[in-house]
Amino acid sequence: MSVMAAQDKLDDLLRQLRQTRDEVEAEIDRLLEGKREQFNYTLKRGRVVFDRNIRKLHQQERLGSLRFIARAPIGKILSSPVIYGMIIPLVLLDITITLYQHICFRIYKIPRVVRSEYIVIDRHRLPYLNTIQKINCLYCEYGNGMIAYAREIIARTEQYWCPIKHAQRARGVHDREQRFFDYGDADAWRNELQKVRCDWETPDASESKT
Repeated sequence: MSVMAAQDKLDDLLRQLRQTRDEVEAEIDRLLEGKREQFNYTLKRGRVVFDRNIRKLHQQERLGSLRFIARAPIGKILSSPVIYGMIIPLVLLDITITLYQHICFRIYKIPRVVRSEYIVIDRHRLPYLNTIQKINCLYCEYGNGMIAYAREIIARTEQYWCPIKHAQRARGVHDREQRFFDYGDADAWRNELQKVRCDWETPDASESKT
């Protein structure tokens, strides 16, 4: 198979993948709507609201914080400062990368990443979680959302400054790399760089501005 034929096949597979992903996301939205009905809660202006009777049942299922600590293995208790100590670099990254995009993206006319689309805080509204469990959930949803938010900012930075694919496969590459130039394609780099720098439409990246 020629290089061009292989590239055409890859492009076709990527189009199919994007279409399938769109269908999966639509199905997930429908599933979430069904779950809201099944578990008796609604979303009002982004806030979770449970039926009053369901909330009471959930509260009855809650394990108190003191009992929760008493049942925890000593190893988990001793390791908790190490885990929660990571909140410091996460918050610093959050602050600095937000400042970075609001300064630099404005200068280079790169669409800014909407933070609220990546960092979703809602698990603390579950009545069957005690205070410690809610803090745990808050930590995890903030940390994972923050990394996804930072990743998209860095991906847009890479698309603007260095949209070149790697010479070898790397795990966990972001979706924007699909439109990067092939490693060693000097002609495309020279002739099409400005085009790639202006092409921000991707299935999972918003062009909305904060």
